[in-house]
Amino acid sequence: MSGISSDAIRGYNDIIILYLLWDRESYGYEIAKQIREISEEKYIIKETTLYSSFTRLEKAGHIESFPGVETNGRKRTYYRITEAGRDYYRSKCREWDLIREVVERFIRREEPGFPALPGDSA
Repeated sequence: MSGISSDAIRGYNDIIILYLLWDRESYGYEIAKQIREISEEKYIIKETTLYSSFTRLEKAGHIESFPGVETNGRKRTYYRITEAGRDYYRSKCREWDLIREVVERFIRREEPGFPALPGDSA
């Protein structure tokens, strides 16, 4: 597998973005770069996906956008997390714990003839 499909991770883009904005404001290109680096290139978010997430998060009041410093003649839009965004992030983390617990019950790891998954002990 070369990476994570956008369909598989779509519901988690918000949590990823809010995580990156938790301690400091940032802008689109930098956030996309951080996602690529932190995921060790297993997830490369598309620009359209990133900006539609920004729009959704901003409409919900979870982030705010503001004009940033102009770089090389281009204006940057920066984003920061709001208090409502911090609450939403916390709830999505709790939801993730539950999802992981439920899905893990349906992952076959030790069935005879079933190929071992990477990271499974032999």
